[in-house]
Amino acid sequence: MPIARWRIIALFFVHALAIGAIHTRIPDIQLLVGLSESQLGLVLMGPAVGALGTFLFSSRVIERFGPRAVILGVLPVAIISAALITVLLHPVALFVLLMINGIGFSLTNIAINVEADRIEAATEQRIMNRCHGAWSVGFLLTSLLGAALRGFDVSPALHMWALAPVTIALLLIIVVPMPIVPPRAHAGAARKRLAWPSWATMGLVAFGLGAALTEGASRSWSIIYLRDNFEVAAWIESLALPALLLTMAIGRLVADRWIDRFGPVRVARTLSAVALVGMVLLVASPNAASALAGFGLVGVGICVLFPLTLSAAARLGDRPASENVAATTLIFQLVNLGAPVLIGTVAEGFGIRSAFAMLLPLLVLSWLMAGRLRPGRPAHAPQG
Repeated sequence: MPIARWRIIALFFVHALAIGAIHTRIPDIQLLVGLSESQLGLVLMGPAVGALGTFLFSSRVIERFGPRAVILGVLPVAIISAALITVLLHPVALFVLLMINGIGFSLTNIAINVEADRIEAATEQRIMNRCHGAWSVGFLLTSLLGAALRGFDVSPALHMWALAPVTIALLLIIVVPMPIVPPRAHAGAARKRLAWPSWATMGLVAFGLGAALTEGASRSWSIIYLRDNFEVAAWIESLALPALLLTMAIGRLVADRWIDRFGPVRVARTLSAVALVGMVLLVASPNAASALAGFGLVGVGICVLFPLTLSAAARLGDRPASENVAATTLIFQLVNLGAPVLIGTVAEGFGIRSAFAMLLPLLVLSWLMAGRLRPGRPAHAPQG
């Protein structure tokens, strides 16, 4: 079982390498296609559109074929679709490819989280935050690579097509030998056809929404934030996302010890407050250095909020973990469907600072709803 723990942590790392690279080239793709901020916001709805229907059926797919087979079959599709984005430079093609990428991301994202939960259940040891820490490290490395390649004026196409075979090879090396781990036991009846949200999962969504949207907005808009607000070199613009990801990765790698010592509720409330401070610094930043510091603080603040949400959903015990994880993530994607358009429209009309300021109330909500993480509480909520 120790081998299974290390393999799932490595899988999270490779998943981030495979998924994250395209985010560092979104500003370049925007300029190549000639999109305004609001048009880019419409195009960035693609991943959420692709993910929405997927989440309803993902539990049945994962329960039927197993997480390992889903990851092996679907993640390469997401990798190739990201590479195709760099050569099919048309708004419609960009939307469709992002939609396919969103399908691949959503299915494999649920699969790796379900596999991590199965290993937690089998070993009775927390690894979810370490897994997400490894994911953040992978995303950080791919972001730093993107920053360096942008600094050397390497084209997005060369970047993505060179990376694709490397990530697919790493995927095969890690996943093919993975042992099969049985699902977590649950007390529910027979599985429903669709993974609909319940009152318990809705409460967890209210807690995790601020972190999920902040992380998503930062992936797509952080480089644009520095580009539009400050006159700095392209490689400095590209440090915005790594600034957030570095602190996220460090926080996630050590968070399991914090949670074991202080409990999930106290950790979540403390970190939500840190995220609020970081977001205030970000939207009020007078220069690029303070903006980068703001992104760093935000990364610390949100580092474990989303993993805690998924872990709490998997532990509800009222139905298979894959159903609760899929149902919880479905609501996040419903919100993400409109978020890029809203952020893009506000950014174009009022500036990118105002768009990020809209996230402040959601981080306040995370602080208020942290009690939903208290062990045992969500499972007793009425089911929908």
